[in-house]
Amino acid sequence: MSGQDERSPAGSGRTVTGIAWVVLLLGLWLWGREATDVRAGVPRPATGDMAAAGRPPDIPLPPAHAPLDEAPPQRLDIPGLGLRAPVVARGLDTRGAIEPPPYDRPGTVGWYADGVTPGAAGTALLVGHVDTETRPAVFYEVSTLEPGETIRVVRDDAEVAEFTVDDVQVLARDGFDARQAYGPRGTGRAELRLITCGGTFDRATGTYTANVIVSAYLTGTGAQGAARD
Repeated sequence: MSGQDERSPAGSGRTVTGIAWVVLLLGLWLWGREATDVRAGVPRPATGDMAAAGRPPDIPLPPAHAPLDEAPPQRLDIPGLGLRAPVVARGLDTRGAIEPPPYDRPGTVGWYADGVTPGAAGTALLVGHVDTETRPAVFYEVSTLEPGETIRVVRDDAEVAEFTVDDVQVLARDGFDARQAYGPRGTGRAELRLITCGGTFDRATGTYTANVIVSAYLTGTGAQGAARD
């Protein structure tokens, strides 16, 4: 069930390879192995807790909001990055890895549609490309997010789920710890993970050595107009 490097049609560069999943105990346990492979030469962070490295100690974060009902996502907004991106539902491929966003739509985010919807109780997963061979893609700057920043998900029930970033890590794929990456950070919360590449590019395997994992949790709701701020 481990993801392998996939190639898009000639000339289109390295592509998202996906995330593998297994069902464990009473619910869907998210088991990640690989997210994206991108243009060689693009500097990515070393492994570690990127958020902790630059934040003041004991930074105050808002309390968690009660989880919402299930509703599929339509758009992801990250005001601090100037990011507004459509979200498309993705399933699993024949290898058990999540299907990436379409290769010709690097500005699109993929949501694992058989898992949790953003804002509902549990952990929802969104994956995206870092870049193409010619330009940055949707998740190119997510590793620069810091605790306290806002992530908004516009849902098809006309509600906007507002999340607060509480952690940004770059986790090595060698000895990947699924519990550390995708396990709940708080009991009964609605949580969100944004996932893309990190570490360094390994030319021998054609993959990056780590995954960037942005962790956030639901702290409020808003109207769709608020997502334009």
